[in-house]
Amino acid sequence: MKASETRLQPIFEGTKQYVVPLFQRPYSWTRKEWDILFADLQEIASLEGPRAHFLGSIVTLPTLSVPEGVAKYMLIDGQQRLTTVLIILTVIRDLAREAGNEPLADEINLTLIVNQFKKDGDYQKLLPTQGDRKAFGAIIMAVPEDTDNQVWKAYNYFRNAIKAKDLSIDRVKRVLCSDLSVVSIVLDPDDNPHLVFESLNAKGRALSAADLIRNYFFMRIHVNDQDDVYDKYWKPMEAALHTNLTECIRHYLMKDGKVVRRDDVYFILKDGVTKDNAIERLTDLARFAGYYERLLNPVREFDPDIKAAIERFNRLETNSAFPFLLNCFEDYHGCTLSKSDLIEVFRTLENFVVRRFVCNIATKYLSTIFPALYHQAKKLSGVSFPRALCLVLQNKGYPRDAEFRSRLVDGKLYGSADRALKTKLILETFEASYCHKEKISFPGLTLEHLMPQTLTQSWKSALGKDWQEVHELYLHTIGNLSLTGYNSELSNSDWNSKRVVLLESNLELNRYFANKESWKREDIEQRSRDLSEMAVRAWPYFGDGSVAETVSVTGTTPSRLKILGQSFDVDSWRDVLEHTLNVISDLEPEKFDVLLKQFPRFISRQSGSLREHRQLKNGVYIEVNLSAQTIQKFCFQAIESIDLSTDDLIVQSS
Repeated sequence: MKASETRLQPIFEGTKQYVVPLFQRPYSWTRKEWDILFADLQEIASLEGPRAHFLGSIVTLPTLSVPEGVAKYMLIDGQQRLTTVLIILTVIRDLAREAGNEPLADEINLTLIVNQFKKDGDYQKLLPTQGDRKAFGAIIMAVPEDTDNQVWKAYNYFRNAIKAKDLSIDRVKRVLCSDLSVVSIVLDPDDNPHLVFESLNAKGRALSAADLIRNYFFMRIHVNDQDDVYDKYWKPMEAALHTNLTECIRHYLMKDGKVVRRDDVYFILKDGVTKDNAIERLTDLARFAGYYERLLNPVREFDPDIKAAIERFNRLETNSAFPFLLNCFEDYHGCTLSKSDLIEVFRTLENFVVRRFVCNIATKYLSTIFPALYHQAKKLSGVSFPRALCLVLQNKGYPRDAEFRSRLVDGKLYGSADRALKTKLILETFEASYCHKEKISFPGLTLEHLMPQTLTQSWKSALGKDWQEVHELYLHTIGNLSLTGYNSELSNSDWNSKRVVLLESNLELNRYFANKESWKREDIEQRSRDLSEMAVRAWPYFGDGSVAETVSVTGTTPSRLKILGQSFDVDSWRDVLEHTLNVISDLEPEKFDVLLKQFPRFISRQSGSLREHRQLKNGVYIEVNLSAQTIQKFCFQAIESIDLSTDDLIVQSS
């Protein structure tokens, strides 16, 4: 086997043909894969100079051909990406011809797509499986064909995408031929292609970046040392991390402060590995992989206090912090960070993540915050590392108390599985703050909606004439949630029946309801405010600035709305509501349908069900006979319901 890094142009140039074996599946890439590849092409094409981008691996096996035929290679792995690249080349060839640029079209066609002087079965550079040959041959010959074949769908997708973005076909050609990097693995003729294919694609998976990195390392380690090095370093990593090894390597590369895309892991790591330092770099990687294993599987951590800290932090599902934590573990094991300081680091990260979660600040930015965080904190002198960490994080979208309280009262905490897990952790923290002498078994407890998700007639009567508004806006707020082991017994029972069961609980959280004869809007609001005070004590503000008091929107007059990159002048909270829903409807029509189902009291296709309404641009009606506080609460919950961040909604008042 011979493996080497190369660009795509040498893969296609020359008189050769890649034959997809019969045991390969037909072309099966879909819109998901096309979107990712096109986004990469568009990004690279926008750059002034060249930038290498790792596309993956191409595994081939030389086959025998007649003397006058072309050199043929059986394409064992990489069929999908190689087919897609050739499809894009036919697109830019055809667009070049339509633009009158025949020299460019001929260059692409005769050097990259076909074997100019060959005929019949040897003419194409790529010969797909039988099911794709007719469609693929049609685009090679530029013969229009109306078919549902996936090859033609790919052709039409990239043609439309390139035209819509008005990309330069010269630049697209440069990116495809000169900027995309692959690992070309050429097998020996004696290798069994069926067995090779099965091993490369076990359970449908192709070679991972970790597989390529392993090969790259050991090609640079002397043959006499390979067995020992493999057994001592690589094999334990692979056994411990399995499919997580590639992500471990990515986070290892990011610990130095840079952001690394998943597709670039192999390309970036190999730039720092030579024959002279391969064992040294592998040794370093293996050490950090040991830390990574403990972060993923805290049971591997020997110290019970650190183990508990990791387990608690992992419930927040913030793996993007791992590059930062790898550095912290290195310092801890190097005795430059104490155990107490390491645990304090976990507490600080939890505080930061919980406050951002409650305030619905977009998590996508965390992946850019954490890689550089360790080095930023280290630059601060005269303070401990945990304190330096606080000082840096306070300027990274860290909510102050006013915002934290407000969003905990108004926000929709219950929702998808990850939100429910975080909300349960918040309620467990409240319960633990009572310092029970006997340990509470939290794993057996579940979240309970006090006002149930499905209302009976007795609940509607108890909530009053605005029962639908109360149910839609307050159902998933923190004030309406508690912990219980009696979930099945409670169900959607009336409040008096629920209260009896809740008071049998050993949880202090549920003793709150002893004097609560009713459970209405004002009761939920009051409990939300009470719990928000507990939250401020559980996750105290760690910044060094003064904390502003909560400002109510009641009585305020909004003047400008900024939402999802758009800006509007407004004169009232009704204007804010109308513009917010118009923008969501325009940019996210499918997600707007989600709001129709979740908030029928506020949004309806029929005006008759509303007290006072306005009509949106899409014809749907919205309720506007609402208080400023209710409109603000609804707008924030609408944003949260369609998986956007409240950062995307800013209201300025005059």
